[in-house]
Amino acid sequence: MNGWTTPLRNAPPERTRFKLQGRSAALDRRVHAARGDLADLSLAGTLFSAHYARAVALTCVAPGTPILAAASPTAEAISELLRGEVFHALDVTTDWAWGFCGHDGYVGYIRRDALDVEEQPTHRVTALTAPLFSAPDIKSPIADYWPLGARFTGEHCGDFIACGDGFVHLRHAAPLTESTADWVSLAERHLGKPYVWGGRGHRGIDCSGLVQVALGRAGLSVPRDTDLQSEGIGTPIESDAGLKRGDLIFFPGHVGIMTDGATLLHANAHWMAVVKEPLADVVARLAEDHPSPIIARRRVSL
Repeated sequence: MNGWTTPLRNAPPERTRFKLQGRSAALDRRVHAARGDLADLSLAGTLFSAHYARAVALTCVAPGTPILAAASPTAEAISELLRGEVFHALDVTTDWAWGFCGHDGYVGYIRRDALDVEEQPTHRVTALTAPLFSAPDIKSPIADYWPLGARFTGEHCGDFIACGDGFVHLRHAAPLTESTADWVSLAERHLGKPYVWGGRGHRGIDCSGLVQVALGRAGLSVPRDTDLQSEGIGTPIESDAGLKRGDLIFFPGHVGIMTDGATLLHANAHWMAVVKEPLADVVARLAEDHPSPIIARRRVSL
């Protein structure tokens, strides 16, 4: 497919002997690529597997595509890859690739036709949605729409950035080297976007996806799921300390971002959208099922 081939199982480029020391470790399979028949070669000294594979870095060429729990279009979507992000493939079949996402190590299956050879992106979409024009003219036919955070390789062409797929307007993108310290403002740009389980911004987004993509725009790489985020982002806030903009509030299976001392921004299934509402209202709503709705408060320093 377009110049890339299926990774070979149990066949690293050079002959390397390794030895498993002690018992095979119990690893979090969400972020360690190991299944019954195959594992990432980097785990060879930690985890026993019948076969190992060396990952091949590929690029997502779809505007956005789900990472699935199994090689089936009806499987649960557990995350999402955006255009230009990297996927490390360990096993590739006619329709599917299994491996892990480059930005957070999250493991799953992705449609093979959403991947191509690895790119070196130069720009990132900064508009909530960027039209991909077929020519450097705003009246030209639109070939596609790319979501906020999509990455691509291009060069300036008048008021546009020309890339292999078309033309993105200069006002809709920025060099990949640019970051923003006000990551909360970027998160706020998703207001009104539908809540979609596993989404990271292509047509929908979930709570931890909102936190991940917003902090990623500020240059901070964070885990995918709320339990991993509550342990790996920022520092704890004392229970009697006041809250401020950018603080993260964790609930059972949920996370939100404070936009000030009293207001929470979050993608949630109650409203099925990204909304702002008083933190006190969220706590009261969750208290019906959870005696202590807030399980962690974390402060991010950039």
